[in-house]
Amino acid sequence: MAEKLFLGAKLRKLREARGWTLEACAERLGLSPSYLSQIETNQRPATARVLIALTRAFHVDASLFDLEGDARLIADLREATTDIAGQAEPPTAAELKQAVANTPRLARQFLALHQTFRRLDERVKALDDTLGRDEHGASVALLPYEEVRDFFHYRDNYIDALDTAAEALSATLPQEGQVERALETALSDIHGVRVVYMAGQKALRRYDPASRVLTLDAWLPGATRSFQLAHQLSLLSFRDTIESELDQAAFRTEAARDVARVGLANYAAGALLLPYRAFLEAAREEKHDIDRLLTRFQVSFEQVCHRLSTLQKPGWRGVPFYFARVDMAGNITKRHSATRFQFARFGGACPLWNVHEAFAAPDRIGVQLAEMPDGSRYISIARSVSKPSGSYLANDRRYALSLGCEVEHASALVYAAGLDLNGPATRIGVSCRICERTDCTQRAFPPIDRALHVPENERGVVPYTLDGPRTDRY
Repeated sequence: MAEKLFLGAKLRKLREARGWTLEACAERLGLSPSYLSQIETNQRPATARVLIALTRAFHVDASLFDLEGDARLIADLREATTDIAGQAEPPTAAELKQAVANTPRLARQFLALHQTFRRLDERVKALDDTLGRDEHGASVALLPYEEVRDFFHYRDNYIDALDTAAEALSATLPQEGQVERALETALSDIHGVRVVYMAGQKALRRYDPASRVLTLDAWLPGATRSFQLAHQLSLLSFRDTIESELDQAAFRTEAARDVARVGLANYAAGALLLPYRAFLEAAREEKHDIDRLLTRFQVSFEQVCHRLSTLQKPGWRGVPFYFARVDMAGNITKRHSATRFQFARFGGACPLWNVHEAFAAPDRIGVQLAEMPDGSRYISIARSVSKPSGSYLANDRRYALSLGCEVEHASALVYAAGLDLNGPATRIGVSCRICERTDCTQRAFPPIDRALHVPENERGVVPYTLDGPRTDRY
């Protein structure tokens, strides 16, 4: 194993859930009680032999003990503790790892408190900005979306129950011909829903439960119409599964629950249009060539990218991708990651990330070899997409999409052809506010955790210099 596995909290939770004493569990694992106690208190890491014994004794997949989820939690804690440290010294990387390993629930509660702090701070700033101009201008309507983004984030953007159900339903649909017609037939035969197309209606999709009529905008692109049909079919077919997932998530507000319901139905729609095993096999066969995949499955560029980021079924995993959608103002409107790649939770993304360049070259796929401050390298592809409004009087919606994975998966990507994976890479970061690079010429503002100096008689690209990063923190 490349990294030591400290499994204390996870192992203790599994043991206590089964009502086993320390001695009984040790006997099942073939260990001494003192050795097991040391593993549970994170005094000793678990060896490969112990990990195999755990999967057999508890009848769980080894992925349950994967460190990727911990790495994501550590990264979020690092940003949160840096954000609120002020002049105090934030915890070191070793301290954060220890906190996550020993008290993961406390770490998550700390993150929840930090999110509450950020929301209150943003609300105060919004109030200050709008006071005296609009009495309704200080609303913070995006908070439920933040909660839902975190829900998918900590599920690795993979919902097994929905994925499995959607794959089973997809197998009953006609495999030849137009996907749109197959979905219309399924809605009619399974749920008695009639589909009506109406040109120029304001809503992309409108469903009337009383009459069982689904109305779609006829001017939508074919892939979008198919997705809306799949969304409605998923809502009706998997309602119990979706509601069960919502109950388990325990969202704090009904608004967040409603947003998540749409998100889960969208997830299921993607799984229905791109069934897991068939799509994964096709992706491997085509070396993840998005243009070939969208033609093969009659879907859009965005739908393929999004689906590729969800292929994390235990025992049948695809390449771990991150996926992001960015608008022209630099706002990240979608973000999912099955990699170590981290998105800024607050503030803008790194300006050197090639997703921003995509708007300058519409419909062309740009490829970037990028390196994060921790030394990890990514192959990042980016392309702009346009969603027509259908009218000269309404603005089209334009986004840039980014899909990427670590360079160790380069052999599985058609986009790696011609790249010198060991050559120079674009040095990007999460965001300026926490980036530790001291020599970046593209900085928007200095990092919040670094002392800066403003020389009176000298000016560089930016009017300040920064202290170097602390070696015991990163």
